[in-house]
Amino acid sequence: MKKLIFLFTFFISSLFCYSQQNGFIIAENYFRNGEYEKAIQLYKELHNKSPYNTTYLKRLISCYQETNQFLVAESLLLKKLKKYPKQTYTYVMLGYNFERKQEINKADEQYKNALESVKNNSGYGGIIANLFKNYNKLDYALKAYNGIMDNNPKANYGFQLAQIYGEKGDFEKMFDSYVNLVDRNEKYLNNIKRYASKYINDDSENENNTLLRKSILKKSISKPKNVWNDLLAWLFIKQKQYQKALIQHKALLARDADNLSGIKNLGKIAFENKDYETAKECFDIVIEKTNYPTDKFRAVYMNLQVDIVTKQPNIEEKFQQIFTKFGSNRNTLFIQLAYADFLTFTKNNPEKGIKVLEKAMSFTNSKFTKASVKLKLGEILVFTRNFNKALIYFSQVQTQFKNHFLAQEARFKVAQASYFKNDFKWAKAQLKILKGSATQLIANDAAELFLTISDNQSKDSISTGLKEYAKADLLAYQNKNKEAIGLLSEIITTYKSQPIEDEALYKQAQLFVKQEAYANAIDNFTKILQLDPEGILVDNSLYELGELYNKKLNNPEKASEYYQKIIFDHASSIYLVDARKKYRKLRGDNI
Repeated sequence: MKKLIFLFTFFISSLFCYSQQNGFIIAENYFRNGEYEKAIQLYKELHNKSPYNTTYLKRLISCYQETNQFLVAESLLLKKLKKYPKQTYTYVMLGYNFERKQEINKADEQYKNALESVKNNSGYGGIIANLFKNYNKLDYALKAYNGIMDNNPKANYGFQLAQIYGEKGDFEKMFDSYVNLVDRNEKYLNNIKRYASKYINDDSENENNTLLRKSILKKSISKPKNVWNDLLAWLFIKQKQYQKALIQHKALLARDADNLSGIKNLGKIAFENKDYETAKECFDIVIEKTNYPTDKFRAVYMNLQVDIVTKQPNIEEKFQQIFTKFGSNRNTLFIQLAYADFLTFTKNNPEKGIKVLEKAMSFTNSKFTKASVKLKLGEILVFTRNFNKALIYFSQVQTQFKNHFLAQEARFKVAQASYFKNDFKWAKAQLKILKGSATQLIANDAAELFLTISDNQSKDSISTGLKEYAKADLLAYQNKNKEAIGLLSEIITTYKSQPIEDEALYKQAQLFVKQEAYANAIDNFTKILQLDPEGILVDNSLYELGELYNKKLNNPEKASEYYQKIIFDHASSIYLVDARKKYRKLRGDNI
């Protein structure tokens, strides 16, 4: 019997809750659509059933205010205060009702009553502060939050305070609040980084960057902690000041010899941003300090990449020294891949590169590692123009790793190899699938190659220059840039005024940039702009010109001109966001 009574009670309770929730959803819909009179009836019922629910009351009062029933709202709030005097958040609603009636003095009086109740340890302090914030009474909200924390040292409204200071434009106090929050609880560090990143940029002289740096330094002097070095390192990385970030991470390492994760990440970031000196210093520290073989060999590998990119002498000797010291085994497998790549694409010795990879295949049982070796083998076979064998390796990886990044990469390599061997139909079929790839870089590359083939495929057996262009593209892939530039010149002359002309000019310009022949590159990019102002490579050329003048020729005025053209004339360009950011930075905006 007791069980039946319990089930019946539970059923009735659930039915009531469902009915109430359903009524609220309908009321909210009326409210959002501006049908306030209909909403009032529902909110009145909801409030009567749940007099402690602030959402129902606030919505009901808002409906009265939107229909100019200020006296009705006032009467309801006064009755509520009389019946429930401890519900002091009602003062805020009453004050705002007076404010809507332009009775400012009465409004301020009620707001002060609410603040006074916070001082007296009101249990509704959080609701009061939040109501002030919702009504955009930010100064009152600040006083309320600070009042709560004064009464209760365990209370922590640092996020709310920082958010309000940010809305008021008082960024110094906002950053102070964030830093204080971390000081109270270091678990907030990652959240603080996320919030603070909305207000800073990569300019170390930007006012907000300076304010945040000062706030951290001020706190680090009064209360030294490791977390301040971490936060400063993060800020310096944002500002692309990688050497300064390394100083902070070294300080952390001095206190904890196992604290290498920050230096590992910094090395990777510095390398990606071409600060090779700092990257190498990071990798050297990891090699010296780490107790983990995987980290050591990864750092050795990255150091070799630095040497290759910066064209250091005796790189092959450095590879041999590593293999002599550590051996050719599974620990050095990715270094062996790098060596095969170096032998092929830098030393033009693909036969030796293939032998290195065939040997490397025996050092691992990991299907993922084997896939990496196969992809590299395929790349070298493409280099030697052994396309069919390369396609076998790429297809094996593609089949084995369906719905994985490796499969997408393999599919693109299948398309690229097919394009090089002039099987344009099959290449297009693969590229069409990849245009929607989840990996943006592959999707972009696939879309570009798809357009190149589509725009220049032969029709009615009339040559369009696509085969010659694919041959030049292969020469560029083989790092035979001089030969590629020569063939592209022939294509530009032979196929003048045909669609392939701008493709050839663009590819040749990119190779000129590699050779640091910037005047020739600028000449080519400019010709593309003149050929067809609506051409598909116009925004690419504008961006490349902006980058050349900005990064290589130190001419910010000219760079701004090209970035600006993308902003105003090419709103759908993939370069739009980056161009706008760089244009505003060159103009000196506080972004």
